[in-house]
Amino acid sequence: MVPGMRRALLTLALGIGVAVPAARACELALVLAVDVSGSVSPEEYRIQMDGLAAGLRDGVVTDALVAAKAEVMLVQWTGSNRQDTSIPWQSIASPEDVAALARRIETVPRVWKNYSTAIGEALEYSMSEFALTTACRRRVIDVSGDGRSNEGLLPEVMHADLRRAGITVNALVIETDDTDLTGYFQRHVIVGAGAFVMTANGFQEYPDRIRRKLVRETGKKLAFKSGQ
Repeated sequence: MVPGMRRALLTLALGIGVAVPAARACELALVLAVDVSGSVSPEEYRIQMDGLAAGLRDGVVTDALVAAKAEVMLVQWTGSNRQDTSIPWQSIASPEDVAALARRIETVPRVWKNYSTAIGEALEYSMSEFALTTACRRRVIDVSGDGRSNEGLLPEVMHADLRRAGITVNALVIETDDTDLTGYFQRHVIVGAGAFVMTANGFQEYPDRIRRKLVRETGKKLAFKSGQ
């Protein structure tokens, strides 16, 4: 099937959605899409996964995910045709569910380590995964990366389909040189209502920045309800 037809069918399927039981009332479906391309060292991969697990354990994030009855999954991505569902959709109904997800992320093995950076295809793959979960009110792809797309589908090619499907793409950029990767992600990668880029200046800042990013993505509704 040609890529354009595949994207059209995915958009149609996502647009139709699935009836959600009233008891479930999912507020947020969140794809955590982690860059494991060749520029990411084994130590940097470990920083990303440990930092992501720690971010989920943040009290504000945990409470917000539970309040949202969230669905969360983990994708590893690198070059063209190399995307992997490392942890499929997990339903979050309690703090224990968040803790269990964090433990899985800490121990998930790296799938690839020597390939290029295909951001557009990572977005296309992540978009397709929403067809496998309940019709949550908000759909968000949280993509992290340390380089520009240099292979496969350009990320901006996916923007129209993502908008039609009601999916927001936020990004955590890991700056490792002076190429203004943050500006690149702002112009070419993020899309949707309230989409934003957060920057980590090197991998050592990643744990703090991913925690802040998750607080921003999941904590708004909780803060509003509590009058903060």
